[in-house]
Amino acid sequence: MDIKQRFLGYTTINTTTNQKAGAAGIMPSSPGQIELGKRIVGELQAMKGLVDIEQRDNGIVTATLPANCAGNYPTVAFFGHLDTSSEHTGDTHATLIHYQGGDIALGNGAVLTLKDNPDLNDYLGQEIFVTDGTSLLGADDKAAIAAIMHALHVLTTDTTIRHGEVKVAFVPDEEQGLLGATAFNTPDFADFGYTLDCCGIGEFVKENWNAGGAVITFHGQSAHPMNSKGNLKNSLLMAHDFISLFPRLETPENTEGREGYYWMKKLEGNSAQTVLNIDIRDFTKEGYSQRKIFVENACQSFLNLYGEQSLSYKIADRYENVSNYLENDLGQQAVQLAEQAYASNGIKMKVIPMRGGYDGAVFSANGIPCPNIFTGAHNFHSINEYLPLPSLIAASNVVQTIITQIAQGDDQ
Repeated sequence: MDIKQRFLGYTTINTTTNQKAGAAGIMPSSPGQIELGKRIVGELQAMKGLVDIEQRDNGIVTATLPANCAGNYPTVAFFGHLDTSSEHTGDTHATLIHYQGGDIALGNGAVLTLKDNPDLNDYLGQEIFVTDGTSLLGADDKAAIAAIMHALHVLTTDTTIRHGEVKVAFVPDEEQGLLGATAFNTPDFADFGYTLDCCGIGEFVKENWNAGGAVITFHGQSAHPMNSKGNLKNSLLMAHDFISLFPRLETPENTEGREGYYWMKKLEGNSAQTVLNIDIRDFTKEGYSQRKIFVENACQSFLNLYGEQSLSYKIADRYENVSNYLENDLGQQAVQLAEQAYASNGIKMKVIPMRGGYDGAVFSANGIPCPNIFTGAHNFHSINEYLPLPSLIAASNVVQTIITQIAQGDDQ
């Protein structure tokens, strides 16, 4: 089975994360993730030489490729996630086209335009996986699974390739606050690792958000309009007044690069009670701490203005910037190996600050330094998601090169 067939096969399984089930503590949150995991287990079992192949009750799939040469080499791990975003919940219908330039008609009236996607010019003449205009492609993160599995296939087929111990893990529900990575919590799994998640060819992530959130509940007082004067306390308007305390330009739509923000993500309620969810993001520890203090102070100011019973709130951390954990020797080794692997494959590395979170942030905090490698895909969480086949192959080649670089040189 080639990498093209692997990816297309994975996309036929609907692994949309289920937000309600995840919030209720069910893992994996959707049955398709178990189904995909079973398929992966079957493929792993068909490869010669792999051991400790397992699918846990929570959907996590793990396997080990033992070292085939003597030496005190570090154990490296590669991670992908099983779920896809709930932005679109239908089955995926991936199509492989030969791109000749211009706009791409996806179907269902949807068009992937060159004007809005100028990066398409980089893939002229290449085969590209696209959607049918009704769903996600699922490259986030099935491209990662295909790249890792293809690398394992190469290593288990050609036993003359020297390598140390290699481990792989595929976790559920990354799209729900990195739930699967949090449940993984196996710090002795590997010395360092790599996630493959997001990003066009050449991109490399060793920095992401420090992230948290706040849930603010506004407690109003309902009353019939006929006698509401002096009695009605409209919690919806209270929430409006609270939101107005925040800097309007420090929002996702007004920031870029390494600029942090507050995201008024969800507002639900009625005149009696309204709940506001806020995402808090910053790249530096200091900036993140200051943003949490700002939210805390806004809540206290509001309580002083409206009364002690007007508001209740909870502020919680979610994940940290992976750069906090890449400064030690193993973290630096992981980064340097990736730099060398990109160069060896003729790929120009583009280091980007990820304006989001990924499983590697959790793995790193739990003892496995874990930067992120590209999958080659673009436009995640969208019907415009696309994946050039040569970029997917390049991602798998980088995985293979990292593995072989570790075991280069004389036996130790």
